[in-house]
Amino acid sequence: MPHFITECTQNIREQAQLPALFAKVNRLLADSGIFPLGGIRSRAHWIDTFQMADGQHDYAFVHMTLKIGHGRALDELQPVIASLFEMIKEHFASLMAERYLALSLVVEELHPVLNFKQNNVHALFRTPSEGASDAQ
Repeated sequence: MPHFITECTQNIREQAQLPALFAKVNRLLADSGIFPLGGIRSRAHWIDTFQMADGQHDYAFVHMTLKIGHGRALDELQPVIASLFEMIKEHFASLMAERYLALSLVVEELHPVLNFKQNNVHALFRTPSEGASDAQ
């Protein structure tokens, strides 16, 4: 964890520049020190059928969900999530200046027990002093 999931309307597929956004998101989350690099994933779901507001304009939206594991304190998370949303707004600023665009970000904390994972990518980023533990 975390998983950064983007639902984005098809009408801004090129302008959204999601690969560049994902690179920035992954770096920000990794640099926060509260998420392991080996667990960070960013992905997009493109939406080709939607209606927004009154349907009278070429509206677009980007709804983002950050799914995280249970157990991080709010005072630890809040500044990271606020920085994440500021970075997202900056990424989309020029697009928002030229069209109708809605941005939203929500954080979902996964159940502390009913959350099953297996990941061998963490080992790539482990230092020798960390041994064989698999922090997620």
